[in-house]
Amino acid sequence: MDVEGATVQPRKKNSWGWQKGTLLLAYQSFGVVYGDLCISPVYVYKNTFSGKLRLHEEDEEILGVLSLVFWSLTLVPLLKYIILVLGADDNGEGGTFALYSLMCRRSRMGLLNSLHAGHGSVSSYNQDEPCKETRSSLAIRGFFEKHHSLRVVLLLFVLMGTSMVIGDGVLTPTMSVLSAVSGLRIKFPELHENYTVLLACVVLVGLFALQHYGTRRVGFLFAPILLSWLACIGGIGIYNIFRWNPTVVRALSPYYIYNFFRKAGRDGWSSLGGIVLCITGAEAMFADLGHFSKLSLRLGFTIVVYPCLVLAYMGEAAYLSKHREDLQSSFYKALPDRVFWPVLFIATLATAVGSQAIISATFSIISQCRALGCFPRIKVVHTSSHVHGQIYIPEVNWTLMSLCLAVTIGFRDTEMIGNAYGLAVILVMFATTCLMFLVITTVWNRSVLWAALFAAGFGSMELLYLSACLAKVPHGGWLPLLLSLATLLVMSAWHYGTAKKQEYELQNKVCLDHFIGLSSGMGLVRVPGVGFVYSDSVAGVPPMFAHFVTNFPAFHRVLVFVSLQTLTVPKVPPEERFLVGRIGRPEHRMFRCVVRYGYKEGRWDHFNFEDQLLVKVLEFLQLQQADGDGERCSTGSGEMSVIPAAPSQAVVDALASMSSGEIEYYAGGGAKKVRFEELPAAWRREETMSEVRALLEEREAGVSYMIGHTCVFAHESSSAVKKFAVNVVYGFLRRNSRRPAVVLGIPHTSLIEVGMVYRV
Repeated sequence: MDVEGATVQPRKKNSWGWQKGTLLLAYQSFGVVYGDLCISPVYVYKNTFSGKLRLHEEDEEILGVLSLVFWSLTLVPLLKYIILVLGADDNGEGGTFALYSLMCRRSRMGLLNSLHAGHGSVSSYNQDEPCKETRSSLAIRGFFEKHHSLRVVLLLFVLMGTSMVIGDGVLTPTMSVLSAVSGLRIKFPELHENYTVLLACVVLVGLFALQHYGTRRVGFLFAPILLSWLACIGGIGIYNIFRWNPTVVRALSPYYIYNFFRKAGRDGWSSLGGIVLCITGAEAMFADLGHFSKLSLRLGFTIVVYPCLVLAYMGEAAYLSKHREDLQSSFYKALPDRVFWPVLFIATLATAVGSQAIISATFSIISQCRALGCFPRIKVVHTSSHVHGQIYIPEVNWTLMSLCLAVTIGFRDTEMIGNAYGLAVILVMFATTCLMFLVITTVWNRSVLWAALFAAGFGSMELLYLSACLAKVPHGGWLPLLLSLATLLVMSAWHYGTAKKQEYELQNKVCLDHFIGLSSGMGLVRVPGVGFVYSDSVAGVPPMFAHFVTNFPAFHRVLVFVSLQTLTVPKVPPEERFLVGRIGRPEHRMFRCVVRYGYKEGRWDHFNFEDQLLVKVLEFLQLQQADGDGERCSTGSGEMSVIPAAPSQAVVDALASMSSGEIEYYAGGGAKKVRFEELPAAWRREETMSEVRALLEEREAGVSYMIGHTCVFAHESSSAVKKFAVNVVYGFLRRNSRRPAVVLGIPHTSLIEVGMVYRV
């Protein structure tokens, strides 16, 4: 697997360098974040006037639609997301899971907050300034903590919103590309629909084929494309306003919304399913926050994106007020003949930009779900060694492409795809509004009145849009519901099966004292080498290792129990990643190492992971011998202490060489090899020399990896629903997902798999 590098160094504020960096991030955001939002003028008016509203072709209806579009853009992307929701970041990360992780850390409202060993010592958990809790926040938090069923519903609600975002990954490329290439039929009316569908499929295949190059490589290419597109639609909007109807600026008054519903009535309400398409992509601004900064997104949207979109919609409305017969193709009809072909070409390229935003967000969200145990094990390739979060998931990429092609060929009509698209978009936004209510009250500890005002203001508007979209479920709106239901089933079944598996291991772990006493009486053989035992247990002996020793009474002279834990924080500081402790007496030479990652991080660093583990054990011995203290963190069972193995100033990192008795230092960006006698003084003390030398000798003797190969089945007395979820759905996903050894990169020749059956 590719490696992922360290985070970007923090910038110094109040300097030209910091300002330049912010402007550069704002420029790059055009190629990743705003594409979906900016391509919507191609199809908004067409979908809005595709139903019964086409019978209303007076200026009042056209200006009413423009007023609805303007205020929707102002209230949702600008006010809700850019000004308010971006402030609810999780240490710089955004999205549905970012909001949920905030609640998981601050309270027991979430089901992903089972903080493992030593999580409280991670500085990322304590970066926010403490705020006095209000009675309302305590009441809401206590209500959720008291009722386990509410916490289950909250998790399912979060997974539902996440599933809708993944569904957007299918609908956005389909809708955008098919709408763009349909402009060919303006100049060639006799062109058969099959040819536009074929061209759209070719563009989609090319788009997904480029994904393996990574977001960073295509981002610089996409940014100028989208800026050119915004310049085109903004300039053409100004041209159409002055040429056809300068008085459309009147529609900025909310009075025209009232007048629109007064005249159009129920038909006007039904048209909201098309108007909601003007705010598609607003959620992507929040989901992609981790790639940029809040200031860069706010600058890019308020200075460039928002004005250009308003001008584009105003110009199209000005043209429609004089050409009502062109309602079904108003965007391309409104283009001057001299710029038609250049704009069509840029529009086709801009659809790729719009699709890239949601595809990147889908990769990021699925990676987060996988890290937090809510999605099956899949291959995640990190395409950048400098920027966290830029990833590529082959299985997801080709699945999205197949579904996009199926929807394009099956639906063909942008009206039906638009019905499906609008429902998926508004459900995600409504989920964010509900989660923001909980964040405002329980995380920010603000008055419930302010939270209710936020939820009532934006929630009522989104419910109005949602009601119109639900009415179109029989006409294509069923598609996102079907996609999200299938995704929700996969995610919830995997999370449930994984939780039951970990619960079984926790209940059946072997006490350390009992294991040590048992091993001394069984005549166990200690074979040469180092053994790494991977499990989820952070205390005691995992049941699969006890099962192995019972049937094969032998294990390595040096034994390291390794537990990889994903915390509900985006990133864990490198100096706090490893927690190391000793098991038993020194002569047993058994250790435990807990390696902690954030849900946005990759699990591999620049150097060999196996060597890092051994060096952390050596550093643990150094700290233990040097001063006997350090930051001790209980494992929760009281059986051992875990000491963070933070490198000293003298030794930033060290790797044990397999072929010699040398240690390689990585300090200050350079590397040098030294002999054993040249190690730091704390390492050369007589008390630790024997253990250090033994570790290096056993490392050269060989390394083996042990991992459990478990089959999880529901107990015979379980309900039919549980048997279906565990035996059928979870069993199918487990058999067809990547094996843990492959995910961890364990060499097959050194692997020991221990088979076990869990009855949960």
